Amino acid sequence: MNVKPKVLVVYYTQTGQLKRIVDHVLAPLDGKVDVTYEQLVPVEPFVFPWKKQTFYDTMPETVLGRPRGIQPLKVDVNAHFDLVILAYQPWFLSPSQPTAAFLQSEQGAQLLKGKNVITLLGSRNMWLNAQEKVKGYLDKAGAKLVGNIVLVDKSPNLVSLITVLRWAFKGKKEATRYLPQAGVQENEIVTSNRFAAPIEKALSNNSWNTLHPELLALDSVELLPNLILLEDRGIKAFRYWAKFISAKGGPGAEARQPRVTMYRSLLLVGIFVLTPITLISSLIKLNLKKNELQREVEYYKGISLR
Repeated sequence: MNVKPKVLVVYYTQTGQLKRIVDHVLAPLDGKVDVTYEQLVPVEPFVFPWKKQTFYDTMPETVLGRPRGIQPLKVDVNAHFDLVILAYQPWFLSPSQPTAAFLQSEQGAQLLKGKNVITLLGSRNMWLNAQEKVKGYLDKAGAKLVGNIVLVDKSPNLVSLITVLRWAFKGKKEATRYLPQAGVQENEIVTSNRFAAPIEKALSNNSWNTLHPELLALDSVELLPNLILLEDRGIKAFRYWAKFISAKGGPGAEARQPRVTMYRSLLLVGIFVLTPITLISSLIKLNLKKNELQREVEYYKGISLR
């Protein structure tokens, strides 16, 4: 009697989009693997749609890696799994707070130790810093990152910003006369089932070293060079504001709300000004330092940790 490979999916989703991505990726493996789902549940829920001030007030602790706690895991952390799929979203260019809380927890570390891990992201378009942090957490836990799959909203940067904020604050995902549907495009979600074949092969043969190259051959990670520059500038700004705001107290503290308001007022203006400037500078850098930037692209598409 053949024993089915055991796969654990650890995920957190507010809208359900990430769970749909997971389901499509794993659909061809139905009946071939034994899948366990572990949904991360914050002790104090993050309410969706967001209130604007609450949304922006969540940034400092997200960026500084001081997440709100999660409820104890239901899965047996000592159980055997051939593969763990960690499905998450970036918040403010960092892992979502429930994801960070899991990765920082003793239960999470115990569960991940010695495990093969695939990271699976559903994102707007910028995820590099979040993935670097996740790589660090996995490395510290003694896990082995064997693959990365990133599904992003492929609308132009500023368009996707408008649609995702409309979704976050009003709960409206559908397309309008002037705006496309928010989130990862439906075709990207539906066709993500193509990643099941190399995953099944790795599980069957216990051949993890070739998995990520095979995923990349199926366009599991696509990255525009200008986004590296844009995100690098963005995370530096977020870190400054995170420290500036948190100096006045913890989440929801009345004393820090003026600084949160100042930050949210400047953020959108900064993004709309920064994006075209960064696009121009990235085109210049592409010409002047093409090889250097290409090395950065290859690094971020990979699974190694500097």
